[in-house]
Amino acid sequence: MMDPNADPYAAAPEPGPNAAPQRFGAKDVQDLSWVQLMNAYSCTECGRCTSSCPANITGKKLSPRKIMMDTRDRLEDVGAIIDLNKGTFVDDGKSLLHDHITPEELWACTSCNACTEACPINIDPLSIIIDLRRYLVMEESSMPAELATVMSNIENNGAPWQFAQADRANWVTED
Repeated sequence: MMDPNADPYAAAPEPGPNAAPQRFGAKDVQDLSWVQLMNAYSCTECGRCTSSCPANITGKKLSPRKIMMDTRDRLEDVGAIIDLNKGTFVDDGKSLLHDHITPEELWACTSCNACTEACPINIDPLSIIIDLRRYLVMEESSMPAELATVMSNIENNGAPWQFAQADRANWVTED
């Protein structure tokens, strides 16, 4: 970044033929950032995030506190596997997504950020929720039917509505 001769618009180097493909979003704790993992360990389990969550208040399955606890529990499991295998991770067939956190919990989130605002130590459960959702959509092509319709409309019409761009202003002339 500090090199004045560097070209900021240069293409990224091509990955090698044996390079692993990039994963979108997060499926397991290895895909989360160190900040997200540190947040999971830092959670004081006070429950303010869950008590201020509108999805939880309306009876949906989402609990931001549970998201943080599940992330920490999965991280502990992965750490135990690494310790058991002398510093290498051996796949145990489990993951954070599906085994600890269900898609139903993730899609219940309204992304309002109330959980982050209510947290006394500024933990952000929403970032983990968004990364897990990103994996569901971009890697598994799994999303609620309503969201699939919106995505299809955006792709076809350039907007979330089911009519073409040329027809958007027709409501002005309707009786």
